[in-house]
Amino acid sequence: MFHSILSSLDNFVSALQTLLYVDVVQPVLFKLGMMDYDEDTYDALYWVIVGVLEVLAMYCVLRPLEALRPAEEWNNRKGVRVDVLYTWIVKLGILNLFFFTFQPLFDSLQSWLRVQGVANLEIDNLWPGVTTQPIVTFIIYVLILDLAGYWYHRLEHRIGIWWELHAVHHSQQKMSLWSDDRNHLLDDVMQASFFAAIALVIGVEPSQFVVLVAITNLMQSVQHANIRLYYGWLGERIVVSPAFHRRHHAVGYGHEGTTYGCNFGVLFSFWDIIFRSASFDRTVEPTGIRDQLGAPVHYGDGFIEQHWLAFKRIGARLTSHRATSDNGAAAV
Repeated sequence: MFHSILSSLDNFVSALQTLLYVDVVQPVLFKLGMMDYDEDTYDALYWVIVGVLEVLAMYCVLRPLEALRPAEEWNNRKGVRVDVLYTWIVKLGILNLFFFTFQPLFDSLQSWLRVQGVANLEIDNLWPGVTTQPIVTFIIYVLILDLAGYWYHRLEHRIGIWWELHAVHHSQQKMSLWSDDRNHLLDDVMQASFFAAIALVIGVEPSQFVVLVAITNLMQSVQHANIRLYYGWLGERIVVSPAFHRRHHAVGYGHEGTTYGCNFGVLFSFWDIIFRSASFDRTVEPTGIRDQLGAPVHYGDGFIEQHWLAFKRIGARLTSHRATSDNGAAAV
């Protein structure tokens, strides 16, 4: 049944892809003399369609909930507008093409490993008769990728230079359904490469990867939405809710905390319980970064400015580190 659902969704998107390509995109490419990009454009259109469907679904479901049960009341939504741009860039699937870009490279690598006598990593054959079931394999893939996502996220907060990229995401003081995709594009490229590599290594099929990405994106949009929503005692300890994730964005708790933050889980909150980084306090706190208070540090209002200031902060960190090292050497 699960396999048939995946196939049905894939067939629907593929049919729409072919229809749009033949009737709209291909004639334009022909007129512009760009038919050399024919196949690449056709492949990219699949992700564009998935992204548009995601945006429509999340907006139709989450925007009414934000209006009915807001976690915070705002006088205006001006600070949210830039996040809409981030969302369209990411949801159109541009970065997710890394999976398909890397596919030939990993196929070549796997062929070389087989020649060397190194067996492939076959997750679906771990427990014949059980893990060979599509739904079981899919769950295993989700858990592996989510565990990797937990540590990727936690390290973003731990490593100073990396944090300056991730700070673009945390600098939003008006969290909404659009905030999930508010990330520095360099960080997005790193993330896309990281997860595409893991997915290919553990044997995720392309159709399953599309569904994994879609589910992850939608769930994270829910987490960032300006919704007062609680999943109950048990639910909060399994799945990341808006309440749980808002704590991660709270000034003085999510990034700084007692050590360097809490609630790093991407889809599942039990990783935070296992690795002792969970906070289930549901107090609605202001979101953002502590050094934004009183505006001592400006993280930028527009898309270009936010990216440029992140590089400036990285440069300042590197300069400061170099100066500290030089002074230490001089003292010796």
